[in-house]
Amino acid sequence: MSDGPWQGRVDALDGEAGRRWHQVVVPWRPGRPGGVVMLGLASDEGVRRNQGRVGAAQGPQALRRAMANLPWHPPLALQDAGDIGCDDGRLEAAQQAYAQRAAALLADGQLVLGLGGGHEIAWASYSGLTAPGSAAAEGKLAIVNFDAHFDLRVAPEATSGTPFRQALDEAAQRGRTVAYRCYGISATANTRALYDTAHTRGVDWAEDHQLNLLTLDAHLNELRDWLDGYDHVYLSLCLDVLPAAVAPGVSAPAARGLAMELLEPLVCSVAGCGRLRLADIAELCPPLDPDGRTARTAARLAWQIVSAWQAATTAATA
Repeated sequence: MSDGPWQGRVDALDGEAGRRWHQVVVPWRPGRPGGVVMLGLASDEGVRRNQGRVGAAQGPQALRRAMANLPWHPPLALQDAGDIGCDDGRLEAAQQAYAQRAAALLADGQLVLGLGGGHEIAWASYSGLTAPGSAAAEGKLAIVNFDAHFDLRVAPEATSGTPFRQALDEAAQRGRTVAYRCYGISATANTRALYDTAHTRGVDWAEDHQLNLLTLDAHLNELRDWLDGYDHVYLSLCLDVLPAAVAPGVSAPAARGLAMELLEPLVCSVAGCGRLRLADIAELCPPLDPDGRTARTAARLAWQIVSAWQAATTAATA
């Protein structure tokens, strides 16, 4: 694709070994061989409803521009299924449309990489992942969220702060096993009510100050053991889990956050577990990211997710 955001550097003298994502990504078509399909939810209506700073509706395109120059490592197949927009504040309709398209991609054997948009993308991702006939319609599902916030709010309508409460409510109604854990929780960004909800719902979490280079190996070992108990894995990455100096372009920048040297190994452990079905990256807000550093950080994390997933997939089929 050579139009829109998929443009960038061309190293012609290096041949195929010098190719980048913008040179290999193609529009999604049903029935194409399995690989990674990107799908955007161009919405910040959930952020607005959650009293946050808007602008994340521009996130999917900004993230594509940042990913365009990422190096391509064969045999990775990359497709782009476009964006679902949120018209006239109709968030629930946008989430349903995203879920339907994601379910179709998953049923086609693809790994879906969701591009936000506000973290309202998480409810849409979960809905698509668990739809009848989709990749995780049956079996035990693990949700791993990298986030400064629990996103377990009680609200009269869907917001960027409610997706995982919605997911746990839906799972309870259906009587299915869905476990939820968070890394990077900020004690200064979550009320007692949210902690109480997390306790009541059996959520596992690690706060930002509990993760450091001395404790990282223990957290990684425990995470791998925990993931082994589930059939399907959904990874959600909210960019406000990072320090504000690294990711200023979000609605609610973190006062502390998780450094990349802590976040990347945890993310790669989840993405490389062999059972990842869907991952999304949320809260990129281009108007608050004038120098593009948040977008570039998000692109690096996307590359890490895809690379870890590809390595696990290749090993499983070797």
